Amino acid sequence: MKQIIVLLCLWSGGLLAQSTTKKITWPAGKKMALSLTFDDGRGSQVLAGVKLLNQYGVKATFYVMPNAIEKTLPAWRALANAGHEIGNHTSLHPCSGNFAWSRSKALEEYSLERMAKELGESNRQISEMLGVVPESFAYPCGQTFVGINENTKSYVPLVHQQFSSGRGWRDEAPNDPAYLNMAQLTGMEMDGQDFEEILPLIQDAAKQGYWLVLAGHEMGTGGNQTTRLSMLEKLIQYAQKPENGIWLAPVKDVTHFLKAN
Repeated sequence: MKQIIVLLCLWSGGLLAQSTTKKITWPAGKKMALSLTFDDGRGSQVLAGVKLLNQYGVKATFYVMPNAIEKTLPAWRALANAGHEIGNHTSLHPCSGNFAWSRSKALEEYSLERMAKELGESNRQISEMLGVVPESFAYPCGQTFVGINENTKSYVPLVHQQFSSGRGWRDEAPNDPAYLNMAQLTGMEMDGQDFEEILPLIQDAAKQGYWLVLAGHEMGTGGNQTTRLSMLEKLIQYAQKPENGIWLAPVKDVTHFLKAN
C-alpha cells in the first residue's frame, strides 16, 4: 500500500511539473515576448530616446512620476499619443531610508494606507496630464515593502488591486508564463549594457519561450543609469528580424495577452 501511495505521488508530481513547464504559444508563432521599459519620466526619454523608437515603429513602456513629466509635458503628450504605454512609478519615488537621498520618503516610514493614497493620486495626476490612466506599475528601486521590522508589510497586494502588473528591478531571470506573478514581474537592467551583453538574455528567453522585460532610465550615449541608444538600436534591429521570433510589445499588451490565454 505504501509503495502505491509513493508511486501515485510521483505520478501526480510529474503531471504538475509538466503543466507548469508548458510553453505558451505567442502571437504569430513568435518564440518569446520582449518589452522595453524606462523609469522615472526622465527628459532624455522624450528628448532623445523616443525618436529612435519611433524611427523603428517600436512601442515601449514608460513608468513616470507626475512631477517629472510636467517639465516637458508637451513632449510626453506626444509620446503618449504616438502609442507608447504610460505606466505609474509613484509620485515621490519612495525607497528604503538606507539610501540617504530617500530619508524624507523612506519606505520604512510608509503605511499601506499612505502607499495606496500615493498610487491613486499619481494615477489621477497622470490621467489629467496625459489623458491616459496607467494600468502598469514599476516598484521604485524594485522594493515592495512598507514599514520596518515587525511592522514590515508587502504592498504587492495593493499593486495587484490597482494595476494589471507590477515590475521589479535588477532581477535575475525573465518571466516564465507558466509560473507568472503579474504583480511581481521581473525586470532586468539594460542600463550601461552593450548589445553583446543583452543578447544571451534574449537568446535564452527565446529558447525557453519566456517574456523578457528590460528596464532602463536615461536614454543617451553614456553616463550613470543610461541605456545606450547604440545598444538599443542593435537590439531593435535584431528583434525585428522575423527569423529571431521576437514579439516586441509594451508591458500592457503582453499582460492582456497572457491574461486572455
